[in-house]
Amino acid sequence: MSLIFFLLISLLTTVLLFWVLNQMLMHSKWEYGVYFLLFFLPFYITTLSVVYLATNSPLIVNIFQFLKEIVVLASLAGFLFFQKNIFEYPFRLHTVDYFYLAFLGLALAYMILPLGAASPVNKALYFKNMLIPGLVYFMGRNTRFSDKEVRLIFRGIFIIAVGAFLVNIFEKTIDTHLQSLTGYALFNMAINDIEPTGHFDLTWTFETQAVTKRLASFFSDPLELASSVLMGFAAGLIWFLTSKRENWLIPTVVMMCSLGSLFFAASRAAFLAFFVMIFFVAVIFRLYKLILSGAGLVLLFVIYVLFFASEDFYFFVVDTITFENTSSVGHLVEWLLALDSMIANPMGIGLAMSGNVGSVEDELRVGGENQFLIYGVQLGWLGMFLYILLLGYAIVTALKVFNQTDNTMTARLAFVAAAVRVGLLLPLFTANAEVYTYVSWITWWMLGYSVNAYQSIRYQKPVLA
Repeated sequence: MSLIFFLLISLLTTVLLFWVLNQMLMHSKWEYGVYFLLFFLPFYITTLSVVYLATNSPLIVNIFQFLKEIVVLASLAGFLFFQKNIFEYPFRLHTVDYFYLAFLGLALAYMILPLGAASPVNKALYFKNMLIPGLVYFMGRNTRFSDKEVRLIFRGIFIIAVGAFLVNIFEKTIDTHLQSLTGYALFNMAINDIEPTGHFDLTWTFETQAVTKRLASFFSDPLELASSVLMGFAAGLIWFLTSKRENWLIPTVVMMCSLGSLFFAASRAAFLAFFVMIFFVAVIFRLYKLILSGAGLVLLFVIYVLFFASEDFYFFVVDTITFENTSSVGHLVEWLLALDSMIANPMGIGLAMSGNVGSVEDELRVGGENQFLIYGVQLGWLGMFLYILLLGYAIVTALKVFNQTDNTMTARLAFVAAAVRVGLLLPLFTANAEVYTYVSWITWWMLGYSVNAYQSIRYQKPVLA
């Protein structure tokens, strides 16, 4: 069975890769690399798990593992190659560009400097994980798509959102995580040197404190699923709000499927992020009745917890709010460790010294469950504030595009970019959320696309990066 899954995954990946590369090489469409990321990244860890389960070969796993970086670099090479005269290219940098360049420049300096106990290889790998999203942003920053091409982006997001929910239904029906069937634990142990943990022999992330299953569909874990479906919901919502009312069915199905997956993932941070995103949408569209409805729902939830909920659920909510819940305490401890390091070392302690990625060794890791503090530990206060300013200016610029552009498709992309990034602010406080490549990289591409659109509006003509 694992061999069949391996052959199917290999065939689908090859077809997708061939189509993207054909568009790049034969039609000068170097921007089509984003389509490979869109359809490959949600299945990334599941693909690697199945490949290892079927082949038991780290080498073949590495081939699939680096496809995403290869495609991004191929897109960058295509951009350079297909310019008639790169030295006459109209570079007009925006504030977001300056912040991103400063952020990556600081990271590059910290990779080169003899700072921290991490090995040069781990530093380079960590810098690569920071650089690639920057290149994806650059792709978006220089992409000019037709309405048809942008529509394909939305169709991809819709397919992934609905597909994730259908897999959740399958998992619930057989009462088994998909990861228990794909060799996830074996892959983690052999490739990432992570022993199986928890009652389901996966990791603790796949279960609640009540030892009930948290499902992840085809994503790497429930937290990535919960963060990623925010993009599905936002895309469905803006499509619904900007379409004729008779075209309500598809976006409504997408939104309902996204909500369903959010419940299956059982992530408290993602639930709160969802409400933050809804509040953000209500403010943008001046839907004051929606704000009042949300406040009413919160009030009803408080009444339910206080007077009708079971004792276990009551104490679960109270312990979460007061940080006495085990998971909440864990987050608090990690934050305090990170803050202590930042106070003692305001200039940072070097790359690959914080976070929950493979290039960070456990014995060296300081903090790791707050994306802002992770950068603060490694790059100092300057690095953390650069990241915050980068996010803030990118979101504000996307909002300006949404309000000013005459192109509906561009407005939709800008809206999704801004809404999802606002929604992700809470998960960024409780997880190393930039490692969720699907939602992270695709929204960075959208933000780059939005900045490009803003520059076009500003200069009254198509202007690239």
